[in-house]
Amino acid sequence: MRTAPTGQPGTERTHHRTILGTLDEVPWHEIQDSTGSADAIPGLLDDIARGSADTATAALGELRNRICQYGFVVEQATAATVPFLWELAQLPQVTCRAQIIRLLASIAEARQWEDTASAYPKLLNHRENPVAWERAARQAVRARRGTLRSLVHEQDTEVARASAELARSLGV
Repeated sequence: MRTAPTGQPGTERTHHRTILGTLDEVPWHEIQDSTGSADAIPGLLDDIARGSADTATAALGELRNRICQYGFVVEQATAATVPFLWELAQLPQVTCRAQIIRLLASIAEARQWEDTASAYPKLLNHRENPVAWERAARQAVRARRGTLRSLVHEQDTEVARASAELARSLGV
């Protein structure tokens, strides 16, 4: 669900810049998610930020399938998406914050490609290196772990619980 036009030129763009401000700076068309081009990710993040509870939940489900398929297989676009997930997790108007935090936990715990590469080292020789994607995604989650200090004290108990679980798994 997109923001309705107000009739004032640039108003929607200004609001878009305040939430998910650097979204347009990521070359989504050049990176891949589980479906191919990651071009759909900005729209999904926008739906999570501004959509109704049903819209946001559906968008988060689709995003999860694109960047952390099955809850443990990360993609090239995952690391680029993580900072926006952290941003959304902090916004009280976002209706699926606990689920976002659980997605961040899944990304932080993902070891599918590393485990596969330990059995099949030739995987590391591919032009596209999914082990590097996985490590970058985990690092992106860890880079913003300080955010959890405020989230564990949220009045929303589901958000606080999910944040505490993620904090424990990250050693915060």
